[in-house]
Amino acid sequence: IAEGHMLLMRGGVLLLAALLGTGCTSGNPRYDGGKAHHRPAGFVNSDPTVNVGNIPLHEVLLRRLRGDFKPQQEPDGGYAAFTRAWTLPIDRTRLAQPDGRTQITWLGHASMLLQVAGQNILIDPQLADHAGPYPWLSASRRVPAPLTAAELPRIDLVLISHNHYDHLDESTIAGLTAAGQRPRYLVPLGVGAWFTERGIANVTEMDWWDSIDLGPLRVHFTPSQHWSKRSPFDTNATLWGGFALEVGTGSPTWRFLYTGDTGYSADFREIRRRLGPVDYLAVPIGAYLPRDFMRPQHVNPDDAVQIAVDVEAKAGIGVHWGTFELTQEAFDAPPRDLAAALGARRLPADRLAAFRHGETRVIGPDLPVGK
Repeated sequence: IAEGHMLLMRGGVLLLAALLGTGCTSGNPRYDGGKAHHRPAGFVNSDPTVNVGNIPLHEVLLRRLRGDFKPQQEPDGGYAAFTRAWTLPIDRTRLAQPDGRTQITWLGHASMLLQVAGQNILIDPQLADHAGPYPWLSASRRVPAPLTAAELPRIDLVLISHNHYDHLDESTIAGLTAAGQRPRYLVPLGVGAWFTERGIANVTEMDWWDSIDLGPLRVHFTPSQHWSKRSPFDTNATLWGGFALEVGTGSPTWRFLYTGDTGYSADFREIRRRLGPVDYLAVPIGAYLPRDFMRPQHVNPDDAVQIAVDVEAKAGIGVHWGTFELTQEAFDAPPRDLAAALGARRLPADRLAAFRHGETRVIGPDLPVGK
């Protein structure tokens, strides 16, 4: 019993050190003293007093031991019933041969396939059965991924919001490469080195408010309130954020925003001020309990609705829920809490939608195809 307890403690310490613990950072080679979110050792949030990455290890260990990072109860009917209710067979023909309308497919958690203006854009792909450095040191996937990396259609562009294991997954990226895919990758400052170490080229790093034109698309890297870490020694050494995509050179411009992982902040009013209203929003609605711990780094459904209001989103999808065992809320709580938040503001029930895993929906009009 003593040995088992010691192994449990050691595993917990390793997990927390690797994922959420404190650690020193090396120098920031991309440091720009003229930018408020830059620091010589890394990066900070727009509100620099919100520092969610450097949580004392003893606090995180205590929370883990008392169950803060695992659902407190199963979804109604259990996980098998939840999976049946919240999964659709993926329509591979529709993904391989889209009809020209803008469409999005939810692949579970924060992973999405956005097909717009002739471009296939993969966002934060995580198709593995765990989120973490090793299967035994990870959050377990409860709902199977709707497809494998090898089954994806041609991918033109991959967007990575930050380096956490549930957003940047080595096995999924390796699967893309093994399948012969050679997309362009857009990643936050500092994350490019991860791809270079694996021999992956065509990677562009972006700072907040950087923009790049790719054929018919203009892609902006936008701020969010979060943090980064992939080892015990790189807390906030790389940047985090979201992506805004604009299509169309005339008026009106169709605009998509993926917030990335975030706590609620003034960043979204600033995104609206700089870029204009959003046609379609992808925003997290899960991984929000316990609230005292998660509030600075993960929005809850009520915050997500407020973000939709802040950016004047016409419609959107709620992501980052119902896939991995990450936090206290049950897997089926986010859709219920989202419906309540929309109702409390007297907003249409479909203003933000909870998709089923593998579900594809048309989210915009036919848009010009460019090279």
